[in-house]
Amino acid sequence: MDDEDLKRCLDMLDDAVDFLAELELELKDEQKDELTSVGLHDLYDMAEDVAESARIERAEFMLARRQTEESL
Repeated sequence: MDDEDLKRCLDMLDDAVDFLAELELELKDEQKDELTSVGLHDLYDMAEDVAESARIERAEFMLARRQTEESL
């Protein structure tokens, strides 16, 4: 590999690093936009969904436990 090939490789690496840095900034901006677009009512709905999911999981666990105890 001569000096010219090495310089071309280094230039390509610099371009790739610049591209990745710009991409990272764009992704961070998109993530911020997504996070700020969630309103208070959305957070309340999500909290209700989590609570309901926990109640369902507990009910399923209790049902499985009762079925196990009955089979013994």
